[in-house]
Amino acid sequence: MIKKSLIVAALFFANSVFADVKSDCEAKGDGFIYAKNECINYKLFEGDEEGLNIVVHGTWDEGTDIIARYSPFAEDVAMSSDISTIALALPGYSQSSSNNLKAIGSKEIKNLAATKEYVEFFAELVENLKQKYDSKKTTIIAHSAGCMLSATALGQKDVFVDSLLCAGGAYDIHKKAPEQKGLISAVDVIDNISKDTNIMIVYGTADDVSTPQMNKEFYDLAKEKGLKVELIEAKDAPHMELEMTNEAKNALFKALEN
Repeated sequence: MIKKSLIVAALFFANSVFADVKSDCEAKGDGFIYAKNECINYKLFEGDEEGLNIVVHGTWDEGTDIIARYSPFAEDVAMSSDISTIALALPGYSQSSSNNLKAIGSKEIKNLAATKEYVEFFAELVENLKQKYDSKKTTIIAHSAGCMLSATALGQKDVFVDSLLCAGGAYDIHKKAPEQKGLISAVDVIDNISKDTNIMIVYGTADDVSTPQMNKEFYDLAKEKGLKVELIEAKDAPHMELEMTNEAKNALFKALEN
């Protein structure tokens, strides 16, 4: 009886804490949104056309001002496409909280973006943004660890987003980090990814983090599974700012026109 009472009390306390975080987050107003006990900071650049673009960053040192770093790119995408575009700061970056989740660039834990907890958080975050802005056509533009996270999240729902431009990602975390157990990546959920989702895989020929071979292997697997996938080469491009190359932007704007 005492044990049951303690469990009920713990659940009540947890729910109260979550409610406080949510209400505090909502009170911050524009530029913040709640998802799974995290208050996430973002910046919106408005467009007149229907839809929503979400820019998702990769691994940076914890505390980096991602909003300042990615706002020029998000603004460029919004102006070029006339579609509202968000520069998103994941937990631990800009003014985003890190109540449950550390920054994906944490020095303490490797490959956080490949954990089930992080993928589920991200899926809820995107759904909340889609609902808030009543988006009927949503595109994610993601780089590196953000790309890995986004690609895995495609398998969390029948139709998660309409398009994903994935630059410099990892799609099979088990090959990249075989010693680390319990991780999840796109190869684990590929059978759940909607065949209606437009997937653009961007790789740089000079990228030694997400090698051309890694990208080509996932592209071949995705094609074999019947997914709508395109492979885009950015010649001589390194890992950094791969999503901002002309090749990546040309593929993105072509997809957004359809």
